[in-house]
Formats: sequence, structure tokens, C-alpha cells
Amino acid sequence: MRLVIRIVVNAFAIWVVTLIPLGVSIIPFAPGETLQLVLSLLAVAAIFAVINTIVGTVVKVLTFPLYILTLGLFSLVVNGFLLWLTAWITQLWSWGLRVEDFWWGVVAALIITLINWIFGIILRPRRDRD
Repeated sequence: MRLVIRIVVNAFAIWVVTLIPLGVSIIPFAPGETLQLVLSLLAVAAIFAVINTIVGTVVKVLTFPLYILTLGLFSLVVNGFLLWLTAWITQLWSWGLRVEDFWWGVVAALIITLINWIFGIILRPRRDRD
């Protein structure tokens, strides 16, 4: 259930980023109606989750010294790279995420991270204290 919630929140965050004129856009399935847009966003979010889980883990382990050196700011570049990689993979089809420039991907990844953080606080299960 957590995975489904995470994919839906990521889809919402990607949709918000595409509304801001940053050079990041989504190309929905044909014919491009609202349902196809939602399905495209969910598919892109699922692909982003898989890439973030598999490739992101490897990249974060390999770049651990840079995380320490930059006090964690290098994570913005890694997240931008993962978003750009998602756009590159979905570009193989006629639908998906489009990122015009790598640095726009970094800015978009920052916004996606902020939205995920806010929803993480809202949707966090409450622990009852005795």
C-alpha cells in the first residue's frame, strides 16, 4: 500500500512540476485526454520509482564521499540525474516525461522532493504515545 501511495504522490508532484514553465513536460498516451494524462503520470511515476530504487541506490552508494563533502547538497544533482534518466527512458516511447535540460531536471527534482517531503509529513502514520 505504501508503494501505491508513493507512486500517486510522485505522479502528483510530477504533474505540479509540469505546470510550472521549467522545461519539463509530460506527453500523455494518445489521444491525450484527461484519463490518458493521469495514466501517463502514474506510469512515469512508477518508472521513476523503479529507477530511483535500483539506479538511485547504486549511484548514492558510489557517490557517498561527495554527499559528505557537500553536506548532502549533491543529492540534488543525483535526483536531477534520476529524473533526467526517467525522461530519457520514457522518450523511447511516444509518451512520457520530457526534460529539456539537465539543470531544469535538477530544479524539477528539487520541487518533487519538496512535495514528497510535505506529503510525507501529512501522510505519516501517527504513533500513539503511552
